[in-house]
Amino acid sequence: MLNVHEGTLCFLQEVLGSTIAGVPVARPSKNAPSVVHLLAALNVDLKALKMAIYGFLVSAPLGHFLTGTLQKAFAGKTGTGAKIAQILANSLIVSPISSAVFLASMAVINGAKTVDEVIKTVKAGFFSVLRVSWVVSPLTMVVAQKLVPLDLWVPFFNIVQFVLGTFFNVKVKKLRLAAAKKAERERKEKEKQDGSSQE
Repeated sequence: MLNVHEGTLCFLQEVLGSTIAGVPVARPSKNAPSVVHLLAALNVDLKALKMAIYGFLVSAPLGHFLTGTLQKAFAGKTGTGAKIAQILANSLIVSPISSAVFLASMAVINGAKTVDEVIKTVKAGFFSVLRVSWVVSPLTMVVAQKLVPLDLWVPFFNIVQFVLGTFFNVKVKKLRLAAAKKAERERKEKEKQDGSSQE
C-alpha cells in the first residue's frame, strides 16, 4: 500500500512542479488518442508516469527498508545518546544511500542512456542533495522522535520528502525554463545580426 502512496506522491510532485513552474507539456499530435490529449491538458507527460513508477518500484521499497532497518537498530533505546546516534546514522548512512539512488533514478528518467551518464549525474549532484538532506533530515528526525508514532514514520518522511521534492522540482524547472528562454532570445538576436550583416 505504501508503494502506491509513494508512486502517487512522486507522480503529483512532477505534475505540480511542471504546473507551478509554468513548464508546458509537449502537445500531442492531432491524431493522438483523446486520453493523451486529456493527460496533456492536465500537464501529465511521460516523465510524470516514469516518476510514479520510480516512487512505486524504487523510492517506496528503499525508504521502507532503510527506515525499518534504522528503527530496528534503535528499537527500545530512548535515551538522548541513542536519539543522537539515530540522527547520525540517518545522516551518514540513510541519506547518502537515498541521495545516490534518487540522483541515479532521475538521470535515467531524464534520458541517461549509459552507466557513465548515470555516474556523472550522481557525482555532479551528490553533495548538493546531501547538504540539503543533512539540514532537513536531522530536523525531521527530531520531530519524528518527539511527535510521530513509529508506525507513521515512513508516511511522515514521505510527506516531508514530497514537499521538499516539489519545491526543488519547481526551482529546477524554473531555472531550466529561464535558460531555455535566454538561449532562444540569444538565437533570435544572432539571426537578426546575421541577417542585417548580409544586407
